Amino acid sequence: MDYAHSQSAENAVRTSAKRTAELFGPEYLMVTPSALTDGSIGVSYRRKAEYEDVTELPRALAEKQAKAAAGRTKRPKIQAQTPADGSGASMSLVKRPAGGAGAAGTEDQPKSLITRPSATKQQKPDWHAPWKLMRVISGHLGWVRALAVEPNNQWFASGAGDRTIKIWNLATGSLRLTLTGHISTVRGLAVSPRHPYLFSCGEDKMVKCWDLETNKVIRHYHGHLSGVYTLALHPRLDLLVTGGRDGVCRVWDMRTRSNVHVLGGHKGTVADIKCQEADPQIISGSLDSTVRLWDLAAGKSMGVLTHHKKGVRNIAIHPSEFTFASASTGSIKQWMCPKGDFMQNFEGQNSVINSLAVNDENVLFSGGDNGSMSFWDWKTGHRFQSVETTAQPGSLEAEAGIMASTFDRTGLRLITGEADKTIKVWKQDEDATPETHPVQWAPTLGRQRY
Repeated sequence: MDYAHSQSAENAVRTSAKRTAELFGPEYLMVTPSALTDGSIGVSYRRKAEYEDVTELPRALAEKQAKAAAGRTKRPKIQAQTPADGSGASMSLVKRPAGGAGAAGTEDQPKSLITRPSATKQQKPDWHAPWKLMRVISGHLGWVRALAVEPNNQWFASGAGDRTIKIWNLATGSLRLTLTGHISTVRGLAVSPRHPYLFSCGEDKMVKCWDLETNKVIRHYHGHLSGVYTLALHPRLDLLVTGGRDGVCRVWDMRTRSNVHVLGGHKGTVADIKCQEADPQIISGSLDSTVRLWDLAAGKSMGVLTHHKKGVRNIAIHPSEFTFASASTGSIKQWMCPKGDFMQNFEGQNSVINSLAVNDENVLFSGGDNGSMSFWDWKTGHRFQSVETTAQPGSLEAEAGIMASTFDRTGLRLITGEADKTIKVWKQDEDATPETHPVQWAPTLGRQRY
């Protein structure tokens, strides 16, 4: 019985060997199993069949390697640095090749993966004149929460917690008109560049269209379930976009008042919305800590930016570049359109940042809840000026807060709406020069642009 069993096993081995020989071909017969280290005939066959042709380097490559090796032997060796105690061991954290530091950049030398980024590659910020307070305008009886400059740069509108909208002369700061109609705080304003219309929204869930020729409300846009905190006009289409506490962005046809799209996706209050001509045509920031980029044609979200840790309170689009910035508590981030690629952080202002504004001269302004104001170079993220606003006499110190801000159409005046119920107008110091106010900047190893 045992003999018959061993015979059948032997036949099975022979059959298997025959099948293996047929499978792997005649090369298999040249490989002796005794010469294998891993005991695998298949691996040994593959090694022979696939790599036999490349066991020797091509002649051109072999000559190049020989020359490189000869160059290494001729190069004088640089003595390694030794510690002061003379122990002979190098204190270097990164092992360098024998050629020394200078040889690390040559083609034949291995490059270290842990070299520190060069500080010299950082771009030097442009010089900007410092900004100073030019005018204080008082008249509102509540926090000034919204500002909008008209396209001809003659006047600007402000909305406040006293439920009124006031129109001011930009040149003189005098009051021209007060519009009443909202029954709660006015949170958003926009002046149409193509129609004689002013749009406003507030915490009373109302979105109103004012005819500036008769100074009366001619349209209401009904649909928001709670307070409306922000609005924006599309630069080319007759569209109005609003957002608020109900967490959706609503796109309205300006003339027919119909709700074209309801852009849902945010999990919290929509704090700011901006419109531009090219995709993404709508950018929204929310207190759920995200920025969403919207495709207006499809009515869908193109992307979600989740880099912020706290709620996004304001967004600023650069007037000429295809970039924008978003602000949350203690953090301002710069992004590139259309996909929302992260560019850089603006670091240094540790406060709840309520408002951003950027002009054509690459000056970014950010205003904080505690009255802190920062002016940044848009290209490099360098903060060239940091000031504190002063609350109006008679106000509490806690009322020194920037609630809204905008540059005028020239970019030479900055208008801020504040918690002390005033509007302040700022301008650049005409007497400042790069010699009197040099750029206080030094390259650092810590921060990189991308």
